Amino acid sequence: MAEQKKTNKKIVKAEGSTETKRTVKEAPKTGNATGLRIGAVVLWLAAFGLEVLALMIFCGNVTLSFLPLSTLAQVIVMLVLDLILVIIGSQLWKKSNHIDPASEKNKLKFWLWNNMGVIACVIAFVPFIVLALTNKEADAKTKKIASIVAIVALLIGGIASYDFNPISAEEKAEAMAELGDTMVYWTPFGKVYHTDIDCQAMNRTDTVTEGTVEQAIAANRTRLCKYCENRDAAAGE
Repeated sequence: MAEQKKTNKKIVKAEGSTETKRTVKEAPKTGNATGLRIGAVVLWLAAFGLEVLALMIFCGNVTLSFLPLSTLAQVIVMLVLDLILVIIGSQLWKKSNHIDPASEKNKLKFWLWNNMGVIACVIAFVPFIVLALTNKEADAKTKKIASIVAIVALLIGGIASYDFNPISAEEKAEAMAELGDTMVYWTPFGKVYHTDIDCQAMNRTDTVTEGTVEQAIAANRTRLCKYCENRDAAAGE
């Protein structure tokens, strides 16, 4: 990822003449969606492998002699590593969907593309949970704790993998056509982008990022701020 360049700009607030300095960061390049998706799939496959390994350790088929821990502890370690890979893979996948979103015209693909991380999470933990709970030979305590850990990991991974801010190819194309090369701005923790750097919604932040609409969407800011939208509509009348 290219290093972000920082510049200081003097901003005049819209509601007054008082000047203040705000750090404006230049947005990074959007990245390559295909590369991100490949990376996500590789991480998910590795996560599935860890799930299988955790199950084999749980059933007593494998013992990791280089890891001086009890069987239960080894299973938990594998499940935690499984969770980490699932979450990282899902973040890469969500990033790729904001760079190259699916079209709403194909409902099935649109749903799959925006829920692939959750699906991967289910595959990474549900088989282990089912097989662990139905294993009649496993120690009751080990079965209970391992199943609880897997269920908690499933919940955490599912929430982290879900895209709460999806966008379609049509929505992205419309936003880019409407604003063209206009520079927009967004805050470190916001979910929208702004056409007005003096927007009242950004009054509480001293740092904003400046970039194109495409860069804003790639950064998970998928819609225009309502204040800016209303201001722009009024200015166009």
